Amino acid sequence: MEPITIGATGKAMTKVTEENTAYAVGSGSLPVFATPMMAALMEEAACDAVAPFLEEGETTVGTQLDISHDVATPVGLEVTATAEVTAVCGREISLQVTASDAVGEIGKGTHKRFLIDAARFMQKAQKRGESLSN
Repeated sequence: MEPITIGATGKAMTKVTEENTAYAVGSGSLPVFATPMMAALMEEAACDAVAPFLEEGETTVGTQLDISHDVATPVGLEVTATAEVTAVCGREISLQVTASDAVGEIGKGTHKRFLIDAARFMQKAQKRGESLSN
């Protein structure tokens, strides 16, 4: 892995559709952008921020997400999430995340990701699944 630069940024965008509303994903009863979808978009932006620093076989996994979803976004508007690396401590990466629509900020928070070897991580996950069949 290349050293991850403090201040590195990433971005992810989506349009609010019927499929990513709170009603559709089961996180509420209204046809507005769902909080779980905002969280996923923020994580996508965080992945984008660190991707240039990863080597073959490396990836990151989310370990902590502390966000607020402050404003509702209706179907039809685009939402953009941004992430900025604020600290790196060993393999732990801390980021500031925000989400905005055309009117302004709709949510914000912090996110932590952990650098891992993808193959080794998947082997551990497989073993965990296999433990159920024993």
